Amino acid sequence: MLRYATWKVAAIIGMTLIALLVVLPSMLSPATRQSISAHLPWLPMRTIVLGLDLQGGSHVLLEIDQASVLKTQVDNLRDDVRRILREERVPITGGIGTQARGVQFRVANADDRAKVLPKIRQLQQQTGNILLGGGGAATLDVKESPDGLIQVTVTDAGIAEKVRRAVDQSIEVLRRRVDALGTTEPNIQRQGADRILVQVPGLQDPEKLKEILGTTAKLEFRLVAEPGANPADVEMLDQTDEPGKLPVEKQVMVQGEDLTDAQPGFDQRTSEPVVNFRFNIRGGQKFGEVTTKNVGKPFAIVLDNKVISAPRILTPITGGAGQISGRFTVEQATNLAILLRAGALPAKLNIVEERTVGPGLGEDSIKAGERAAYVGAALVVGYMLITYGIFGVFANLALFVHIAFIFAALVLLGATLTLPGIAGIVLTIGMAVDSNVLIYERIREEAHMGRSIISALDAGFKRAFATIVDSNVTMFVAAAILYFLGSGPVRGFAVSLALGILTTIITAVTMTRMMIAVWYRYARPNRLPI
Repeated sequence: MLRYATWKVAAIIGMTLIALLVVLPSMLSPATRQSISAHLPWLPMRTIVLGLDLQGGSHVLLEIDQASVLKTQVDNLRDDVRRILREERVPITGGIGTQARGVQFRVANADDRAKVLPKIRQLQQQTGNILLGGGGAATLDVKESPDGLIQVTVTDAGIAEKVRRAVDQSIEVLRRRVDALGTTEPNIQRQGADRILVQVPGLQDPEKLKEILGTTAKLEFRLVAEPGANPADVEMLDQTDEPGKLPVEKQVMVQGEDLTDAQPGFDQRTSEPVVNFRFNIRGGQKFGEVTTKNVGKPFAIVLDNKVISAPRILTPITGGAGQISGRFTVEQATNLAILLRAGALPAKLNIVEERTVGPGLGEDSIKAGERAAYVGAALVVGYMLITYGIFGVFANLALFVHIAFIFAALVLLGATLTLPGIAGIVLTIGMAVDSNVLIYERIREEAHMGRSIISALDAGFKRAFATIVDSNVTMFVAAAILYFLGSGPVRGFAVSLALGILTTIITAVTMTRMMIAVWYRYARPNRLPI
């Protein structure tokens, strides 16, 4: 109990000093941190990352446009049916008709229907995760009439499954886009079946965020339709830099999915802002083939069903790289490059709610949290001093180090401190001294039973340790469940609680024991002061 090696004492003191140094930059003003960084550039100056509720920022709630999801499903279904009919060389009467939730076509010959129906039914997918135990309802409903009319309809389950997948894909795309803005610790999460919550701390320009988030960024390269082309294969699209519409072929020659990089730059001839892009191998080959076969023809660059540029192909472009120009400003070129690098959204997103949390509100939250923490700490410190005397001093010193360790861990892990996180820290203050109370009461009981001072101290720490570990493990499990199943503020609370539980073992047991051992070695008391 009383034999503490010098290296153990030095290690605990060293850990405490390191924790204080890690936390110190967060206590300094931004001007002071900049001044220190200018004179000591090698010195780390990481600070605690504050959440949206503490430093302000932008809050946007997005909703998947189910109409656009359904339209994409129907368009893909029409293309799949056309491909099957072409492969099987089955003639149809009157073409493929598009309905609100599916397609229909007429195959007069029964033998031809027998050839295409099995392959059309193969387009059906089962909802749910096959790896987790089978599928659910079918995504398509195929009906055949005696007169040869075949109707293929997207079911409600198919729409719901597509929306779910669109939300999952959109979250990843939005995360890449927000990360490219250079913000810290954005919160992007699913809310309900078809909504996505985006919170970006520190970003006070919601319009920029809305522009980045709301753009689908579906890039396509198509040929401009020639005079006399089949009207069924032509689509009239708006132009961003010219009045009127431009006839463009429906067939997409190269998809924007094949882009591997997009960077803003300037045209060497005109000095106008442009976006330089590069394809992967597959996209580069397609782009080379298309430009080789269509030299002299205009090539439309389509972004979200709008023609942003329609340059004429002067020479084959076989290097897998190109340039997008469209009378951009520097900011527009930069934003377009971010969107293209992050990838296209699988569906249109509608803005349901938007809020800007001002830094003043965040400052008020910090002050309120500080007041709560100060009052709670003062009450705990006062109680320990009154109840346990010198042992209460040791517990309070350990409590101070405990708080320093929590904030140091937040800095080193890059975790976000939120207002619920402050509540979690206040809670761990009580939990930390609760461990000391268990130890001290056990020591008091052992002393009342007639044990010597050394024996009572040793028995108090050893016998209370198991109880402390059990209680803290159960609390840690609860914190882990809150973190993995919760979201937003709940996870912030769970992080602070979990860190507080881990540091409690070090401070309330190891550090308190060391201080009592050092005190006894030099004081040599005749009785325990508790």
